[in-house]
Amino acid sequence: MNLTAIIADDEELAREELAYLLEKIGGVEVVGKASNGIEAFDLVRTRRPDLAFMDVQMPGMDGFAVIKKLLGAQRERPQQTMPQIVFATAYDRYAVRAFEVNAVDYLLKPFDRTRVQRTLEKVRGRLSDQMAAMQVAKDDRGNAPQLAAVLKMLEERPAAKDPGKLGAGKVVLRAQNRLLLIDQREICYASIEEGAISVVTQNAEGCSNCRTLDDLMEQLSPEDFWRVHRSFVVNIHHIREVVPWFKSSYQLRMNDRKQSEIPVSRAQTKRLRELFNL
Repeated sequence: MNLTAIIADDEELAREELAYLLEKIGGVEVVGKASNGIEAFDLVRTRRPDLAFMDVQMPGMDGFAVIKKLLGAQRERPQQTMPQIVFATAYDRYAVRAFEVNAVDYLLKPFDRTRVQRTLEKVRGRLSDQMAAMQVAKDDRGNAPQLAAVLKMLEERPAAKDPGKLGAGKVVLRAQNRLLLIDQREICYASIEEGAISVVTQNAEGCSNCRTLDDLMEQLSPEDFWRVHRSFVVNIHHIREVVPWFKSSYQLRMNDRKQSEIPVSRAQTKRLRELFNL
């Protein structure tokens, strides 16, 4: 099933990176790109795409505000079907959990081709189910109930934890036939290579039992840990130096014993500059 899609993100590099991945995967025609929530709303109404990749944080209207406005517009015109919504986020772990529970998909930045492929498969499956359901019920409203449930959950979510208590959990590492319990505040960075996740502290190095960096990130404080690259997660408190690199890119020199240098993806460069006022 070929899909039409729009991409809404205030970072041009993120829009282009996702468009590039979709082109390589195939079967998706990008019919519009938006740099803010207002443009995203207009594109959905005029282009009527099957799928909308929606950044959570955008100027004008954020991703949640866009969906609220689309749901309101659909109540006025029930014949206009809502597109499948895939959120893109690098920050909000509460939102990620809400999307999972309510079957609305999400992508973590930086984007990963395999993860994007799985998302497209899920979207095609939902669209097929909707088409089948519409043969039974002509008043089907697509994925609007799920989206409404997501927004309700986000509005009712508990307050954030006390920042002083964040990052106090333990992470299990396998090192030299031993299982080490490491305070996550001691972690400098984690990386994945050929399916194996390595975790590095100032005094130790070992392997995590997690299968993906997404799984590991679920155990870590979102205030302290940052996915700077599809293959790397860093503890921002263990960044020793920001190193200018090739073509306006950067690397991070960490304060582990090897002073490891971690690449920053193009999509994360904006956050890097905001984080350190570069």
